Amino acid sequence: MKYTLTFVSLVFHILIGAACDQATPIPGNGNEIYIDEKTDSMTDTLLIKVGGKEFKASLVSNPTTSAFKTMLPLTIDMKDLNSNEKFFDLTSNLPGNASNPGTINSGDIMLWGSNTLVLFYKTFSTTYSYTRIGRIENPTGLSAALGTGNTRVVFTLQN
Repeated sequence: MKYTLTFVSLVFHILIGAACDQATPIPGNGNEIYIDEKTDSMTDTLLIKVGGKEFKASLVSNPTTSAFKTMLPLTIDMKDLNSNEKFFDLTSNLPGNASNPGTINSGDIMLWGSNTLVLFYKTFSTTYSYTRIGRIENPTGLSAALGTGNTRVVFTLQN
């Protein structure tokens, strides 16, 4: 029995070590974000229309994003918070796996809690935890397009 437990423990540690080797750095603004290629690789393209402008975002492959995609297309009026983000409380809870990113980047699309969709338009440090949904590929002009106050935003999946 002792040898069986030792063998199982050894196999477990080998598998955990192999899984840890799958993480790949994605460069950010001085901070590295590590994304597990098997569960959080970038997939699908999201189109975000706001104020006559269109932005393309890469979506992360995770349960949160899968649930979010079932809600698309989605037209919502997002509220401004702290002059750096727009948010909207979804009518359904999404599965989450929140962690603190340390730095929020302009163009990040995140879930706060279980039902608050957040679109960030400025880069800043944070102590809050979020579940990543995706990131706008080129957020240039995003802040101007979103403006101040409430803003209508349309999210659609690109085919």
